Order: sequence, then structure tokens, then C-alpha cells
Amino acid sequence: MQFEEIIPEGRTLTAEEIGQLILQGCSADNWNRIVVAERFVPENIRNVRFSGINYLGLFDEEISLFGGITFKRGIYNAWLHNCIVEDNVLIHNVRSYIANYRIGRRAKIHNITTLAVDGESCFGNGVMVQTINESGGREVPICDFLSAHVAYMIALYRHRSVLVSRLMEMIADYSAKIKSDFGIIGEGAKIINCDTIKNVKIGPAAVIEGARKLQNGSVNSSVEDPVVIGDDVIMEDFIVCSGSRVTDATLISKCFIGQGCILDKHYSAVESLFFANCQGFHGEACSIFAGPYTVTHHKSTLLIAGMFSFMNAGSGSNQSNHLYKIGPVHQGVLERGSKTTSDSYILWPSHIGAFSLVMGRHYKHSDTSDFPFSYLIEHNDETVLVPAINLKSIGIIRDSQKWPKRDRRKDFRLLDYINYNLLSPYTVQKMLNGYRILQDLLANAEWTNGICFYKDMQLLKHSAERGLHFYEMAIWKFLGNSIITRLSGKRIKSVSDIAAYLKPETQVGKGEWIDLSGLICPAEALEKLLESIETKTTRTLEEIDSVLRSFHSNYYNFEWTWAYRVFEEMVGKPLAEFSINDLVHVVRKWKESVLEIDNNLYADAMKEFSDSKMTGFGIDGIEADKVLDFEVVRGDFSNNDIVAAIKEHMRVKTALGDGIIEKLEALSSEKRNVCVE
Repeated sequence: MQFEEIIPEGRTLTAEEIGQLILQGCSADNWNRIVVAERFVPENIRNVRFSGINYLGLFDEEISLFGGITFKRGIYNAWLHNCIVEDNVLIHNVRSYIANYRIGRRAKIHNITTLAVDGESCFGNGVMVQTINESGGREVPICDFLSAHVAYMIALYRHRSVLVSRLMEMIADYSAKIKSDFGIIGEGAKIINCDTIKNVKIGPAAVIEGARKLQNGSVNSSVEDPVVIGDDVIMEDFIVCSGSRVTDATLISKCFIGQGCILDKHYSAVESLFFANCQGFHGEACSIFAGPYTVTHHKSTLLIAGMFSFMNAGSGSNQSNHLYKIGPVHQGVLERGSKTTSDSYILWPSHIGAFSLVMGRHYKHSDTSDFPFSYLIEHNDETVLVPAINLKSIGIIRDSQKWPKRDRRKDFRLLDYINYNLLSPYTVQKMLNGYRILQDLLANAEWTNGICFYKDMQLLKHSAERGLHFYEMAIWKFLGNSIITRLSGKRIKSVSDIAAYLKPETQVGKGEWIDLSGLICPAEALEKLLESIETKTTRTLEEIDSVLRSFHSNYYNFEWTWAYRVFEEMVGKPLAEFSINDLVHVVRKWKESVLEIDNNLYADAMKEFSDSKMTGFGIDGIEADKVLDFEVVRGDFSNNDIVAAIKEHMRVKTALGDGIIEKLEALSSEKRNVCVE
């Protein structure tokens, strides 16, 4: 679209208006090329130079500035070239010029140097970002509505060249569609105390204050969820989505910043993708795929050439993506929920399983993808795998509770679909894999002094035995939750009623499951979508989004189909043939597993209130003062919110399990109706 095509209807200036503008210090290359609103009055246009074609709206309101100062909206001390200035905009003190912009109603532009579009621009759309692999090969073209899920397909399914080509074509088509020789400043946007802004599209209600340089990008703010860009920020080749904050001298180059993100405190990022609710402070990112809730808060932390999500990076965390041979060609994956401790180091390529903790420095290429909820520990320069131990960590429960509460997105359109479940077919299928591997190792591996090696990692025999037990508990907890949820609130007259209620509503979901960077879905459902993209049955990003949204909304139906199949493997017969006794057995196993896991969590929480954790409290007093000081600051163990939640969970689940068993046994013995609640 060309600038001339969007100029609103209006009238030319009268001779009297031109005369008044000249008296107020204004000039124009051609006064006849200025179009104004019908009710335009020139009073608030002072010391302005006009060139090209310009449109001026009505300026009849006051604005309140910082410190309680009121000011008439209008244009003061500026040079405008090819600009549309809508009603009640304030433009004040432009040191250089504003060129080729449509400025929305009630926008405020104060004390800036340059705001201009030079030639045609896509405003960051179509910029190629070399994510995950610093040397290239996984480039993702960014666009206004890029989701973590589409980016995942483009970056990680390079073996499906037709698919990647089709997705890139969709983004290229969108980029071409929005290409323009003029930019837009949205209604109510504020641009204050900034230096240079070139080829940038700015959405409604955005606040850009003190930025040093913004070039070739989009600030996709919305009235419901404004974007904030702050002091000394420099950004080139970027897209920032609604609800995000980029402030305090952050440096951005070739990055996509999704919804609800915070990049702050001198953070630096290049060639990276950040999706919903990521946070980056002080540190550095290079060629990363930061899925939802990737968080790094520390100055000495580097995330490089990797894929992360629901991740918390400890201070000094680092990864190595080259061995000084053929360059930085290596890459790594930390699956959802992983954490790194202070001064941790991982040699890429490595693949760390979901909800795992990495401690120490690891110089071999670790693959723990089949061992979720594990620790990876350094001991005497060896990597030690401690499987399933994180299932007893109270920190995992705290994380799972905090993520939904920390969703900062308020926009009515969400780009990323996020599943917060700790236990899902995705993680439980990996636990099943780990369970089988541990069984095989315990039966067949060569154990020397209670140690064997698995994929260059040390595994202690007692850790393997304990991991086997923890995985079994977690699997039964998930399966029991699924079957109880399925029967909850149902009135059961006979065993046939149970079979009817347990029958899956869909056949989709039986096989492998995928974590599509936040969206958990069956691989077979995703495969159908990928094939439809390859064959051009699905042609647009909007159509892809609709399918992905349906995956998310149908998660629990798909989940039950998967659980139904796994039940048959675990119990040894189809659910359709379950007797009341079989069902009672499942509920008992579920109850035992839930209570044992909760007891472990309770014991882990108790450690946080041990005497050693009180070190440094009551600094100048006696022992009693130490305890009192600790309780005032940290709280009493028995009244702690998380501890209370565990105790209540144990009480509720015990009552639920006992109640269901009692009703099922009554149905078996008396043949009377029961309602499972």
C-alpha cells in the first residue's frame, strides 16, 4: 500500500490559516499539499516545517505530562514529511524529523531525534533468525503472529524440506502483504526522549521511553496489553509482541520476543526466539530457542545454541557449542522444566530430560531424554545420573503452581498454547521408557562396586532401584488420576456402565506424544497437520493456528485415549474387561502412590525448616532468638502454605480413594447403584 492511498479526506488550508501558521513559525514546501480535518484550527501548530504530503487532524484537548504539567495537544518544534497526524496527537520537540508515518489518535511524541520509514519495509517480518544452531541450518523467519509451535516445526523438522518450505512461504506471503513505504504509530502510543527510530511499526498504547535506537522492527502492542520499551535500549531486526517489556539498556539483534516477556537489566540477545513469559536479566543469549517460561536472571549466565522451555538457569550457567575444530556447529536440548545450578556447564550436543536438574560441569555428551525428573551430577569429572529423584522434590510442585500464576499475557489473542501439566502422556511415556531401561540394566548390566555406565553416564545401583520405584509410583498416580477423573460424578449401576464411561471418545492419542514447545499433543495428530501443510490442504498461518488450538482444547480426550492403552499394558487386560475388583486394585495403587509421593514431598519441605537452614538467623541472640527470627522471616513449618497444601492434598486424596473403594465394593456385593465423586 502506498502513502497516497491512505490519506484521509479533508480540505486544504485557507489563506487565513496559512497566514497564521507562518506567524507561528511554520513553513511548507507547498501549502497546497497539506490536507486538514474540516474543523481544523491552527492555534496549536507552532514552529513546524512541512514537506511532502501531510494530513493534520483536530487538536482541541489538553494533555497531562509527568510532574503535573498540562499542555495543549498539537505539533510544536518539528519537521514532518509525508505524515498523517490524526486527532489530538501531541508532537513536541523533534530534533531531526518525522517522515512517512501515520500517527494514531492521542499518540504522544516528545523530545525525539528521528522517526522515519525509508523506502519499503516489512518492519522485521521475514527476518531470518539463526536459532538453535549458531552456524545456521535451523533459520526461522519471524513474523507478527509467530507461535512457538510453528517456529518449532520450522527449526526442528528440517528433514521435511517440503514442510519447511511451505511454512516459510506462508511467512513470506504475510511479510509481502504488510510491506509498506509508511509506518504506523498506534492510537495512544507514547514515544518519549528517544533518539533514532527507523522502519518501525508501533502498535496502540505502546510506551517507548528513552530508547537509543530501534531499527527494522515491529512493536505489536495492544490496548489490552501494552508493550514497554525503556531507557538506552538498542534493537535491530526484531519483533516484540503484546505485554512484553524491554528496558534498561537491553541489546537485541535479530530476535523475536513473544507475549508477556521481560528482557531487562542490560540483557543481550542475538539470533534468538523468546516465546510466552520468558525473562532475561543481566546475562546473554545467542542462537537460542527459548520456549515458554525460559528464565535467566544472572549476569554471568550464557544460554547458547540450545532449546529450552519452563527453564530456570542458575548463575554462571554455560554451554559449549564448539570444540575449536570446525566452529560452533553443536546444539543442545533441555526439555521442559529443566534447571541448571550455579556454575553448571554442559558440553553440546546433549539432550537433558524433562524436569531435570543439572549440577556441576559435564564434559561428555549427555542424553537423559528417557529419564525425566532426574539429577545430572558431576563427581570426579564424571557425569552421574540419578533417575527420578526430582519426583520427591518440593521445588517441582512449587514450579508447577507458579507457572500459571505468572502468565503475564492479557491480549485476547494468545500466540502460544501452553499445557502446564507435570504428568502428561509426554512425560509419562518417557518414564515408561526409563522404567524399562532401568529394569534391563538391573537385570543384565555389569555392575562393578555397585556402578554401571549408561551412555557415558555413571549409574549407581541403589539409585537405579530407587528410580524404578519412583517411576512406578508416578505412572500409577497419572493413570489413577485419569481413571478417577473419567468416572467422577458418574452414576454406576453395573460393570458395563464402567466400561461405557471408560470408552475413549477418540482413537487419536494412542502412540507417541510431542511437546511442541509448550503445546503437548499426540504425534499422530501433529503428523496429519504436517501432511496437510505439505500437500497445501492447509494454506495459511491462521488455519494452522486453528488446528493447534483444537489440539490444545482436546488435550484431555487425547490423554485418556493414551492412558486407556497404557492401562491395558500395565494391568494385562483391556479396560473393557475390568471387573470391580480390578478397578478397586487400580484405585488402591493410585492412593498408595499419591500418598507416598506426598510423604516424600512433605519430608523434602521439612528440610527447608531444619536447624541447618536457620544458620545466620538471630544473629546477635541466643538459640531461641534464632528460631524466633527464622519463624518471623520464613514462617512456621506447620503453617507454611506449601506444607499445608501437601497435608490437605493427602487428606483429600485419602478420603477420595477410601470413598471410591467403599462404593465400588458396595456395588460388587450388593448390586446397588453408586455415584463416584
